[in-house]
Amino acid sequence: MTATTQDLEAARLLLSRLGVDPADLIGDAPAGDADGERPPIPTLAEWIPVVADLVSPSTASSYGSYWKKAEARWGTRPMDTITATEIKAMAEYVRSTARVRRNSRGGRNAAENFIAAVRCLYKHLVNDGRLDERANPAMRVTKPRRNASTRRALASDRINELNDVVTSTGDDPELDALLCRLHEESACRRGGALALRRGDLDRSQCTILLREKGETERWQPVSPTLMRHLLAHFDERGDGEPESQLLRYANGKPITKRRYDYIFGRVQNELDWARALQVSAHWLRHTTLTWVERNFGIGVARAYAGHAESGSDLTTTTYVKADISEVAEALAALTGEPHPLAPARPQRSATE
Repeated sequence: MTATTQDLEAARLLLSRLGVDPADLIGDAPAGDADGERPPIPTLAEWIPVVADLVSPSTASSYGSYWKKAEARWGTRPMDTITATEIKAMAEYVRSTARVRRNSRGGRNAAENFIAAVRCLYKHLVNDGRLDERANPAMRVTKPRRNASTRRALASDRINELNDVVTSTGDDPELDALLCRLHEESACRRGGALALRRGDLDRSQCTILLREKGETERWQPVSPTLMRHLLAHFDERGDGEPESQLLRYANGKPITKRRYDYIFGRVQNELDWARALQVSAHWLRHTTLTWVERNFGIGVARAYAGHAESGSDLTTTTYVKADISEVAEALAALTGEPHPLAPARPQRSATE
């Protein structure tokens, strides 16, 4: 139906009263496309390698298996033809076929990770101007609610048992003991330990530079004893390059995350309680941070952990930030060794 002159005049009057310029209704063309048409929608198989080159190697590794599952199902289809219902159904399939382990939670984590991986693909499609955010099907799929973590701090006698197994079994007890000591002192994540370089060790300050998830970096205090062993380890096994990976096998080859599987596989084979709990390196981080929180408070524990300053935790934590000297003080108490960054505390007499 063709609009009459009266219709057009009424429309202009309404827009004028609303303060809307008719040109605003046309909308801007996506970047790089002067005629207002969006770039063509790629197929899923075409888009996955593009996004894999945009994200960090750790993200690509984490999402890689889920992208393969999505590609096997929808690889030849343009991404704007995949519906939220299909993504939800595929997430449920991933949940039902997830590998069953002792600490499995019914595939909930697998379904959550699949949805996150698909959202990553669509986020870059939207950012590229190829798809409108309102047409993003992945954002209309709700992630499964996370269950509370089953991890808890290990008692000191169990930490001693764990360390006894690590130092008395395996093909390289020296390496494994150093790795566990690093996690017990610094509460670093596995990725932080694997990313350590010789140039990340500050001998004078007894600190190490940790690069962890979210592309975060922080200087973390370590004991003088651990610093000496880290330096000696690289002197014996490293290639002399400051930017080379620090932790290495006896043959000089850098370790990978498979070393953790080997270490904690032995621990679980030797200790019934460790097998029942499915203890991993992250339990060491949990144990250290719990001790720090109990003895030095939540502010120091958050700084020790390298947690972001903003998040979903209590607003009060915004006002209880701790600096590196307080982290060093907690470390000194944990290890029983003085630290150059820890503030000197006056000795109190027994009568005070």
